[in-house]
Amino acid sequence: MAVTTFAAIDIGSYEVSMKIFEMSRRIGFREINDVRYQLELGRGTYAAGRLEMETVDELCEILNDFKRMMADFGVESWRACATSSLRELKNPTIILEQIYQRTGIRVEILSNAEQHFLGYKSIAAIESGFKKAIQKGTAILDIGGGNLQVSLFDKDALVLTQSIRMGSLRIRQRLKDLEKTTPHYDRLVEEFIRNDLMSFQRLYLKDKEISNLILMGDFLTDTIFQEKSGENIITKTEFLKKYDSIVNMSDYDLADSMGLEPEYASLIIPNMVIIRNFIELFQAEALWIPGVSLLDGIAYDYSEKNKYLKSAHNFENDILVASRNIARRYSSGKNHLTGTCDLALDIFDSTKKIHGMGKRERLLLQISVILHDCGKYISMTDVAEYSYQIIMATEIIGLSTEERQVIASVVRYNTKEFGCYEEINRETAMSREEYLLTAKLAAILRLANAMDRSHYQKVKALNVKLKDRTLYLIIDSVKDVSLELGLLKDKTEFFESVFGIRLVMKRKGRA
Repeated sequence: MAVTTFAAIDIGSYEVSMKIFEMSRRIGFREINDVRYQLELGRGTYAAGRLEMETVDELCEILNDFKRMMADFGVESWRACATSSLRELKNPTIILEQIYQRTGIRVEILSNAEQHFLGYKSIAAIESGFKKAIQKGTAILDIGGGNLQVSLFDKDALVLTQSIRMGSLRIRQRLKDLEKTTPHYDRLVEEFIRNDLMSFQRLYLKDKEISNLILMGDFLTDTIFQEKSGENIITKTEFLKKYDSIVNMSDYDLADSMGLEPEYASLIIPNMVIIRNFIELFQAEALWIPGVSLLDGIAYDYSEKNKYLKSAHNFENDILVASRNIARRYSSGKNHLTGTCDLALDIFDSTKKIHGMGKRERLLLQISVILHDCGKYISMTDVAEYSYQIIMATEIIGLSTEERQVIASVVRYNTKEFGCYEEINRETAMSREEYLLTAKLAAILRLANAMDRSHYQKVKALNVKLKDRTLYLIIDSVKDVSLELGLLKDKTEFFESVFGIRLVMKRKGRA
């Protein structure tokens, strides 16, 4: 049985951590080592957008220690990820290059959407508990140092995910001076977060019933709930009792009672206040803390992609459902999107030999179709541009910033003239590979969208045949498709120039 040893590294806001796993097709993956160093990167990032040289030195020393441990354990592959601690730097590229030159470790900065997608994959690794929980309305809270992510599930589907700048370290930094002026720090924190909580409730919880509350990470089980074991189910009564017992304790008293450093202990009260408010907001009776972290999600993702395990949960569908919910928020036409998506996928699947794209690019095409009309919510006169702006301003769980840029650009150039690489690169900083991908997906979207220009879904079926260097689009429809066929001619030139083939369109049964 082939066993791979894999290391996951998380450069977080207040600690740098690594877990080492063994993976095989028989066992899936299992943890064999866990090591953490406290390092408050977020303090410099959130306050000034930069890191002191001494902090970078310490980070590199930690990563070199990790490399020595990886060698001792025979690690064959690893993935090092950073979150908002580096994402919010004014110039992270320089820091990443320093780290690589001094440690040999390439650090990947996760977008907020990628970070929390991996985070909830770590919960999915506990398949029985996760599968059972999300059959009913379920909320996952992922409280980081910089941000809080709330993800809502219903009937095995992700229906909403929203990031709020409400991380424990960020709150502590903002309220550090004010803390000394009040004997009730918890009330100060509550007032500070109240507006964001009320806005979240007003915008996203109108028709949602939440039965289960899951807390990401292992912060609480490593601190105030150290005595919990097994499934780590904490009732509302247990939580409030513990809350009342610690909420007025000083950082030094908390640190002394839990064997922590005072700086680390100072994050406990902001965490507890956030959780208590969400328990009340959702009217939850219990809190499940599975004790998993981003590291477990990184390992799960690697194991899934390398076929050491097969997930029982469809994560790709979560991304699509989240995208459809965004389209619904901006009142996009459901029937038009469904019909156009079917046509686009027919073209994609029938032309694999000429476009060379894979499963992930197919997913990006689907999302581009789903979101291509959302700009109409703002303006009917410049739909493509406003759709682009909406997509760039909206996090889509599971997608990198680069993938979101591709999708937004595909939507923009669905109707706008597609410029040369240098022109588009000046505005978007796209790589050449991303530019070419955008061109291919935009060419397909243009064709599919034109086939339903009237939004009547006239095309009953589309038969796509590739013969030599000619692509035949044979449209099956009992309705008059003169408009669609006429507009298709305008899209032909771009499609042919992108793929280097000839395009022939005709109705079924007609020469």
